Amino acid sequence: MILLCVLCFSRAQAQKIYSVKSSYQADVKVFVADHEYQADLIVYKTDKDYRAKKSENKGIWFFTTKEYQADKKVFFVDHEYQADLKVYFTDKEYRAGWKKNDKKPLMY
Repeated sequence: MILLCVLCFSRAQAQKIYSVKSSYQADVKVFVADHEYQADLIVYKTDKDYRAKKSENKGIWFFTTKEYQADKKVFFVDHEYQADLKVYFTDKEYRAGWKKNDKKPLMY
């Protein structure tokens, strides 16, 4: 029981993302917004694996090159109405975070 709780908690912290080629393969369908105010989540893309582990679902994403390394598989859609989650990519780490907390469970 304790091991299960530890595994669930450690999984919830990681934001390792893999971009899939088809929507049916995805855990979450994502639309990239043009403006920050349109987004549910402001995302900072890091190139360091260890930074994603410490993000605790706060919008710091590390894109993996292997599907098995990812905690979430995403598919980027072309239209807002197709998305489960709308994100805006920022180049400032401190700007990353949730704008709509009701969407937060999508990334756990």
